Amino acid sequence: MVTTFKIAVLGAQGVGKSAIVHQFLYNEFSEEWADVCCRGLRSVHAYILVYDICCFDSFEYVKTIRQQILETRVIGTSDTPIIIVGNKRDLQKGRVIPRWNVSNLVKKTWKCGYIECSAKYNWHILLLFSELLKSVGCARCKHVHTAIRFQGALRRNRCTIM
Repeated sequence: MVTTFKIAVLGAQGVGKSAIVHQFLYNEFSEEWADVCCRGLRSVHAYILVYDICCFDSFEYVKTIRQQILETRVIGTSDTPIIIVGNKRDLQKGRVIPRWNVSNLVKKTWKCGYIECSAKYNWHILLLFSELLKSVGCARCKHVHTAIRFQGALRRNRCTIM
């Protein structure tokens, strides 16, 4: 039986949501983006909340989105994983919040996963989706490399990224 996963990638405008997904799917950086209307966010299997490490407001936006997710979760979905992603790691010198502070808040207080990446340079993109697969319980597929398994699922429409 084929397992289908729905993943919502959310964040403020310009933080790199589309770039992260594009880098994962096609292994290339794209500055073009598409404004996608999301439906069915309450029935997803995982959330990826993206912020720009150089933009304080984008992190505040992630805080708001996370709170809305928690307040509107359907009964029985409290285990739906949320991974917070600090994108644009290549612009480290422009960071507005120390990494340790964000990591501590996200992991210890929010009990969410946390990773920093750079869609532009493909840093930690595969790691992000690998961790995501682990968090949604894809343990029975351990014999196949996570990236290959996940990319194949996306290309065969077994997984939807919203």
